[in-house]
Amino acid sequence: MPHLVQVLLPVYDNVGQRLPTAHYDRVQTKLASTFGGLTAYTRAPAEGFWDTGSTVKHDDIVVVEVMVDALDRTWWKDYRRELEQMFHQDEIVLRAQQYEPL
Repeated sequence: MPHLVQVLLPVYDNVGQRLPTAHYDRVQTKLASTFGGLTAYTRAPAEGFWDTGSTVKHDDIVVVEVMVDALDRTWWKDYRRELEQMFHQDEIVLRAQQYEPL
């Protein structure tokens, strides 16, 4: 069954500086060339909130979606590590869900 993979990318680094647009260009180029296309929600960043136990943190994010016929978990795990280095993050969220084309 096909999957929709979502990549949640931060807009700002850990000190509040906007990340270079070249980072997002690299992501889009790689995913489009690897999977034949993507959807990037870049015009109005989404907001992410999470509870750290002592405070609620906030981040603006860009969501990139890719539809894949088969989910290659090893490829995505390696790519997540690449993204974490590129965006200087402890963790980049990637999530996948099965979908049924209508």
